[in-house]
Amino acid sequence: MDQEENLSTQVDEIEALSAIYPDEWKIEDEAFRTFSATITENNRTATLLITLPAEYPATSPPFYLLTAPWMKEQDRDEIYNQLEQVYLDHAGESILHLWIEKLRELLQVVNPTTDQVVHETVALVEDDIPTKFRVLENEGSDQECPPITSADPFTERKSTFQGHVATVTNTTQVKLVLAKLYENRKIAQATHNIYAYRIYNEQTKMWLQDCDDDGETHAGGRLMHLLQILDVKNVIVVVSRWFGGILLGGDRFKLINNAARDALELGTYIASSGNDDVTKKKNKKRLVLYRIVPLHHRLATATPHFSVEPLKHPMFSSPSRLLIRLLGLS
Repeated sequence: MDQEENLSTQVDEIEALSAIYPDEWKIEDEAFRTFSATITENNRTATLLITLPAEYPATSPPFYLLTAPWMKEQDRDEIYNQLEQVYLDHAGESILHLWIEKLRELLQVVNPTTDQVVHETVALVEDDIPTKFRVLENEGSDQECPPITSADPFTERKSTFQGHVATVTNTTQVKLVLAKLYENRKIAQATHNIYAYRIYNEQTKMWLQDCDDDGETHAGGRLMHLLQILDVKNVIVVVSRWFGGILLGGDRFKLINNAARDALELGTYIASSGNDDVTKKKNKKRLVLYRIVPLHHRLATATPHFSVEPLKHPMFSSPSRLLIRLLGLS
C-alpha cells in the first residue's frame, strides 16, 4: 500500500469516526492530521490525542498521547499496553475505532488515583513536595537524580518563565528530577510547573512519553509537541511559570515553549538557532527550503520522527527558521 492509498484509507476512517462519535471525535490540526477522542465513563474523562503518519495503516501505528490527570500510573501503563496489543493484533488495518472502544472498556474498570495532586495557586511551603513524587521514598531506588540544567528566567508582562532540562532513561529518574526541582523553594512556589518527557527504549524500539499541565490547561501537550517536533529523546523538560496578575492568552504557550527551548539549547540537546550575521547571510542565499512535518507518537520505530520535504516559500530561509515559525517562537 503506497502513501496515496494510506491517505485514502485515513480519509474514509476519519469520516466514519466523525459519524460514529459526533460528540467525542474532534479534529485538532487537519494539516498535521492530528485528532482527539474524548471518552467519559463513570464521570471520569480521558482524552486520546492521535496523529496519523503517512505510513498508517500499512506499516506504522498511529502516534498517540493519553491525557487523564486523575489516572494511576499503573492503570495508564496498562492502557498503553492494551492499545499496543490491539495494534499488533491488527497490524496493517485501520484500528482507531478499536482503540476508542478499548479505551472506553478500560475506563469502566480503572479507579482514580488516591494521591492525585490538586493544583493550587497558593504558595507551597518549603518541604511540601507533591505526593506523587513521595512514592520514591517507598520504591527503594538507589538511582541518583540526573544533573539538571536551568536556563535564565525571563519576564513578559509580569509573568516569569524558566526552563529546566535533564537526561532521563526511566520514569524513576523523571520523578527524581521533579522531586529535586521541588526542593527549591522558589520553584515550589511557582504557579505552574509544566513538564513533558520522552524516553526511547532501544531494546523494544518503543517510546515512553507523558506530560503534565500542572493547572495550565493544554500547556503540557504543547510542550510535548515541541519535543516531538525537535525529535529529542531521553529528556525531561520542566517550565516554571510565576503568574504576575496579567492574563497572557495564547501568548503564554509561545513563552512556555521559548523557556523550554532556552533550556534545551543550554543543555545542548538541540543546536542554538544562531543569530549572527554570517548565519543570516547564508540563509538568504539558500534557494531550496523545507517543510518540517512533526509526528506525535508513543509507538514508533527507530526511524526519525519528523520528515523534511522541499518547500518553496520566501518567508522561510532554512529548516530551523521554518521550525521556529511553525512553533510560533520567533
